[in-house]
Amino acid sequence: MEQNADITAAVLVIGDEILSGRTQDQNSCYIARYLAGLGVDLREIRVVPDVEAEIVAALDALRHRYTYVFTTGGIGPTHDDITADAVAKAFGVAIGEDERALAMLLERIPLAELNPARRRMARIPAGATLIENAISKAPGFMIGNVFVMAGVPVIMQAMLDAAAEHIAKGAKVLVATLDAHDIPEGRYAADLEAIAKAHEKVTVGSYPSFSSAGVRNQIVLRSRDAGELERATQEAQALIARLAGDRTLI
Repeated sequence: MEQNADITAAVLVIGDEILSGRTQDQNSCYIARYLAGLGVDLREIRVVPDVEAEIVAALDALRHRYTYVFTTGGIGPTHDDITADAVAKAFGVAIGEDERALAMLLERIPLAELNPARRRMARIPAGATLIENAISKAPGFMIGNVFVMAGVPVIMQAMLDAAAEHIAKGAKVLVATLDAHDIPEGRYAADLEAIAKAHEKVTVGSYPSFSSAGVRNQIVLRSRDAGELERATQEAQALIARLAGDRTLI
């Protein structure tokens, strides 16, 4: 597909287990990195409970704002897996057992063991395109600009690979990462702001961490303009060299 520098996306994480803290969300970070590799800008991440009205409202907000929406969670066999129904409601389409999805399930589950709970995973909104699942066969699906995927990370990752052919590619963001070692942010904040203002096509960020070894900061510069990125990076490198050795905390 032709490259486009303005392809945007949102991730909608669905599940009470995320909001309660029982399960740590791993999918958003993976999707963010995956999309960055395709030149797609992830602009927003939302987390909603297993409540149909909440899922529908979030979908309606996000799918009209961004090029793509990627949902994770809520397409399994249990009563609280309501994502497919919520997506159908958001798009105003019917939902029912899909023969294609059923055939995929039968590749792994014998017909005699395909109980009503497992058949729930074959319920797909009308008009949706299936997303193959190489791990457990129960498919995800895409409808409009929404990709509906599993919450289990290894399955979500397989689905994302299968869905990649349907995602338009944008111009990739180039990244430069500089170690500021033990230089406190307070020493270079003003100068870093000046660099950012002088190079409007470059996003500049500072990311600190603390450990027993001391303060460790990294300055990260991002841009789709290679020349501007190089110039801003050189200025940041000069700043780091000038301030090296400052041992104050912040």
